[in-house]
Amino acid sequence: MAAPWSSSCCPATASTSAPRLLGPGGLKGAAWPAGAGWSSCGGQGRTRRRRLSVCATAAAPPPPVDYADTAAAGANADADYVASLKVKLLALDVRILSQSAVSGLNRGLAAGQEDLDRADAAARELEAAGGGPVDLSRDLDRLQGRWRLVYSSAFSSRTLGGSRPGPPTGRLLPITLGQVFQRIDVVSRDFDNIVELELGAPWPLPPLEATATLAHKFEVIGTSGIKIDFEKTTVKTKGSLSQLPPLEVPRIPDNLRPPSNTGSGEFEVTYLDGDTRVTRGDRGELRVFVIA
Repeated sequence: MAAPWSSSCCPATASTSAPRLLGPGGLKGAAWPAGAGWSSCGGQGRTRRRRLSVCATAAAPPPPVDYADTAAAGANADADYVASLKVKLLALDVRILSQSAVSGLNRGLAAGQEDLDRADAAARELEAAGGGPVDLSRDLDRLQGRWRLVYSSAFSSRTLGGSRPGPPTGRLLPITLGQVFQRIDVVSRDFDNIVELELGAPWPLPPLEATATLAHKFEVIGTSGIKIDFEKTTVKTKGSLSQLPPLEVPRIPDNLRPPSNTGSGEFEVTYLDGDTRVTRGDRGELRVFVIA
């Protein structure tokens, strides 16, 4: 390919020698290049004048940019950056979890205001790096599976319900929170919150271990919103009492339910990929999940 600055009159086989710079009057004594010819100008009385074609040449141009490789490199750089933000967020949550061990609880139950602020800032960095709002009409399948909760700002209220009604911790009945999962089925639209609990008992009785499953149905609202409607709660004992059948907890009648406990809730999925999910609830709760 010819150099971008070459004149249209230059043949494709132009010399590759270094260009000769010509200043005013510099044509005198210049070599007559191949391809120079005769042209006529003027009117009826034509006078023949020589027209000199000057072609600036240079070294062979660099090879064309491979945009596919460049895009791949950019994607790898973005992926590395997002991975670093995920590590930053999850490492922060680990630090919070280790602090909460002094009260025998975890998942952010003992997080102070400084911890809440730092977790929120780290989550916002990851959300911003996600490239825009989550589109569940396109990425709904990514919700499928069993997700483990690694952090919830709602637990700083010192209750298992967060900003909603829930059993208190460390008061009348000591409750130790174990693993918390969300099990989502995008086909049946089942949305189950699964909570492992350990309930303290008077000595010499051993603590009671149980798994509570709060079953919901979900629907997508807008682009990235999720609405869940509560259906039932089932409790299954573990350990020495694992042979007992599951117990379905009676649902509170609607007329006896407090206004703050409507049995439904909404949240927005603000970040979602193959192994990490960040959500923000309708009451400002920040939750971070990893695929289990």
